[in-house]
Amino acid sequence: MPTVAVDELKEEDFLLDVREDDEWQAGHAAGALHIPMSEFVARYGELTEAAPQDGRVNVICRSGGRSAQVTMYLAQQGVDAVNVDGGMQAWEAAGRPVVDDNGQPGGVA
Repeated sequence: MPTVAVDELKEEDFLLDVREDDEWQAGHAAGALHIPMSEFVARYGELTEAAPQDGRVNVICRSGGRSAQVTMYLAQQGVDAVNVDGGMQAWEAAGRPVVDDNGQPGGVA
């Protein structure tokens, strides 16, 4: 399973958040694309439209389990995807900004 540590990510890197709506609303990385894992296959086209053509898709969830499953699926589709090690919990612990739906400081649910 290809993984990347939170501290290896740059601000401009593409981030796909696969947590559910309530988790996303509580707090997420600004600029991330949100497609819940439960809706991922049906909404796959949204990812292909938004993701950089020749770039990597960094997949994140709360702790790394769901994002690992989505990363494996994307790899099977030929997408350059990696799982963000530790998920949003590691993101928040590293002091990376977390915002709610209104752009205000949020938290990881």
